[in-house]
Amino acid sequence: MPGCIFAPYFPPEEPHKFANVHKIFGASNVTKLLNDLLPHQREDAVNSLAYEAEARVRDPVYGCVGAITFLQRQVHRLQKDLDAANADLIRFAATIPAVAQGRPPFDPLVMNRRSVGVGGGGGGGGGYYGGGGLPWSDEEEDQMNGRGGGGGGNM
Repeated sequence: MPGCIFAPYFPPEEPHKFANVHKIFGASNVTKLLNDLLPHQREDAVNSLAYEAEARVRDPVYGCVGAITFLQRQVHRLQKDLDAANADLIRFAATIPAVAQGRPPFDPLVMNRRSVGVGGGGGGGGGYYGGGGLPWSDEEEDQMNGRGGGGGGNM
């Protein structure tokens, strides 16, 4: 129709677009809004109205806000997952130099045990924890590193 303010923005092959906007906002309100805008702003306004109307049809209470909130939560959850993956990657990367040099990966418990002299000699017994109260011993570690068993105290 010539002179119809809706014609350029609501094509006949998309009748649901106008139907949703009309249902949610009312044709007279949309007419007033479009008349108050400059011609180059109208298409963006109609697209925004159509998007919000579609969101309101799907979710009458929250509309676009519901979709935005859902996406924000998803971004937050994915950021947590990414942070955890990066932490794992850093831990993994820290083990590569030690493994390449034939040493076991960094383990703060092993490092602490060595620095305070816990665990006794190569035979395991004695030391602060008594007779093998820990799940690892110096002898097992020496065998893993190809140094054989027995002997020495702290490393």
